Amino acid sequence: MNGNTIGVLTFDDLKRITGYARRADVERTLHDQGIRLFRGRTGPWTTVELVNQAGGLKAAHQEQYGVEIL
Repeated sequence: MNGNTIGVLTFDDLKRITGYARRADVERTLHDQGIRLFRGRTGPWTTVELVNQAGGLKAAHQEQYGVEIL
């Protein structure tokens, strides 16, 4: 993981985790696993929380973000 505090998994993180280098392969794999992803300028990204949700884990606490993070 890239070490940031909100648990964002970047395209580089996702390539390393999935073992795929092509964007389409990474996106397909995430989709097939039920992991919600976002498409950014530098490639797809997701969060650790969304990966955990796809795996059936519940968040220990609900953290709400305002629109200013966008």
